[in-house]
Amino acid sequence: MNPTIERTLGRWLKNVRAGDRHLAWNDPRFTAAPDTILLTSSAFDESEIIPQRHAGEGVGENISPPLSWSVLPFGTVELVLIMQDPDAPMRRPVVHLLVTGIAPERGSVPEGYLTPETSRDLRFGRGLFGRLGYAGPRPVRAHGRHRYIFQIFALSRRLDFKVTPDYAAVTKAMTGAVLARGRLIGAYERK
Repeated sequence: MNPTIERTLGRWLKNVRAGDRHLAWNDPRFTAAPDTILLTSSAFDESEIIPQRHAGEGVGENISPPLSWSVLPFGTVELVLIMQDPDAPMRRPVVHLLVTGIAPERGSVPEGYLTPETSRDLRFGRGLFGRLGYAGPRPVRAHGRHRYIFQIFALSRRLDFKVTPDYAAVTKAMTGAVLARGRLIGAYERK
């Protein structure tokens, strides 16, 4: 898209945001689970700017950031990782990453690992426009600062899907199994 047109569109939609209400983090099916998992990245601190290296195609290199987690509850069988943008000018937050099947003993993922091409041990759900794997920040120019919420959920059972799931299928399958959760917020803006 032409940068001038994109900036005009971004300014025009400045106050249109999906909002936090529809984040997995705020899903009433999961809010009773304690916020006890510590989720961090060596690439950026809480509420800080995500480096351009991790920004989406056409903006950055679209390389997933390294992530680490700790303080998992007893009985954790599987972890689910979801990344969403609640500031997108859409009805619902954009899903930038949907990963299931993470072994609890793993503890971290290295930079660039969150794609089907680099990690055979993880299962990916369909995110942004049906994409599998990490889709980095790429907000509309001049729309303002967007938050990217990395959310991790500890489950008491394994999720099993016959076909590649989308966000709705994953969150439905998680119902009744979330033991604990954690999150990390990063930000990105395009002028």
